[in-house]
Amino acid sequence: MNTKVLVAYASKYGATEEIAERIALKLSQTGLIVDIRKAGDVTNLQVYSAIVLGSAVYVGQWRKHAAKFLRKNAKFLSEKPTWLFSSGPTGKGNTVEMMKGWNFPHILQPIADKIKPLDIAFFHGEVNMEKINFFERLVINKMHVPTGDYRNWDIIDQWALKIADSLATPI
Repeated sequence: MNTKVLVAYASKYGATEEIAERIALKLSQTGLIVDIRKAGDVTNLQVYSAIVLGSAVYVGQWRKHAAKFLRKNAKFLSEKPTWLFSSGPTGKGNTVEMMKGWNFPHILQPIADKIKPLDIAFFHGEVNMEKINFFERLVINKMHVPTGDYRNWDIIDQWALKIADSLATPI
């Protein structure tokens, strides 16, 4: 396989970065050539055959570098196999149900509709009280947000392997 994949991400405290790293690892283990970059650091997409873009979610929004990447590169992404993922809610249960039907930032949905990603995933996230700022601690405590790591690595691995399978099969 000579397919070169970009896994780009925007993360605030590192949990989404770790998801992106895991996706990149799984893709590379299948023989794909994979680069992993912060979304704000990507300058050239022309060398990539496929794109995986993900972001942490705060108050229903993607991080600004991921949103900007999506907007700026929408035309290119619409012409290549593209997958999108978000990470955010903590606690147990279905992420979409936990977010009352939210699956992707509403403000970015028209762009995603134009791109037509092959899949949009929504993974559980992590809240590490030692990493967040004072204001965020207050909000989390007031809203009784579950803290800890709720990422399901098996689900993330399965999603990455579906991407690899899709890239091994002509699209």
